[in-house]
Amino acid sequence: MAARPSWRGYLKLSLVSCAVELYPASTRSDRISFHMLNRDTGNRLRQQMVDEKTRKPVDDDGRIRGYEVGRRRYVTVEDEELEAIEIESTRTMEIESFAAEGEVDPVYLDGAHYVVPEDKVAEEAFAVIREAMQRKRMVGIVRVVLHQRERVMMLEPRGRGLLAITIRYPYEVREDDLYFGRIPKTKVPSEMLDIASDIIDRKVAAFDPKSYEDRYENALADLLKAKKAGRKVARKKVREPKPAGNLMDALKKSLAGESGRRARAAPGRKPASRRAAGGGRSKAGRARRRA
Repeated sequence: MAARPSWRGYLKLSLVSCAVELYPASTRSDRISFHMLNRDTGNRLRQQMVDEKTRKPVDDDGRIRGYEVGRRRYVTVEDEELEAIEIESTRTMEIESFAAEGEVDPVYLDGAHYVVPEDKVAEEAFAVIREAMQRKRMVGIVRVVLHQRERVMMLEPRGRGLLAITIRYPYEVREDDLYFGRIPKTKVPSEMLDIASDIIDRKVAAFDPKSYEDRYENALADLLKAKKAGRKVARKKVREPKPAGNLMDALKKSLAGESGRRARAAPGRKPASRRAAGGGRSKAGRARRRA
């Protein structure tokens, strides 16, 4: 089922504007999820909002948001007051500037949305903006109010539409020097670097997201299937890699192993099917439908 738009408004470039909709580019609906149960009765547990002093549950009508301005002192805000807050980006995402493709540091990038024209009238202006960005190999920087917060987003052409990726604010990103600063500078011997480079060359492959499955989700599906059938589940031991005693020996053995693997996958062999390679619907998803 198609997702509902998470935002509706106007995309604007200077005096050119068009009505657009934003849709979440990802979903977690296929993930296995659990309910919390009472261990003794097997009944579902329900969460309640409870008054911290009276310990009595409070229903929806009795709840209100509060911002703490002092110890035990709050300013209350009604839902209608939040909905009444309007700034320009509440209804309009104006492209304020452009940056070269790849210029935005990936550490600042967050969730993605698809941007599509809302109706036939908007399609021509939308296409002009998209094609011009594609020709110039630029991404646009916009601001939009989503979920009661103004977010900076990066717009980039994607097929017939646009992809909007949320950009984190600087205060949301930890400085990498806090972590990388304690890594000492290391001079890598050129021979080791050459071998490691050869290993990389032998492992180059076109990235295909359909060839990857969530192996933990699949193991979880197997666990649930076994428990439903009343079978005992044996715990599998996972071998942890051991640090290489001699780094040069480990590199040479790795290179030999990759060379052998490449020879076994030489042309003439039939490619694995999409299902065998992990494509199509996940094992976890199939297990849920069988359950």
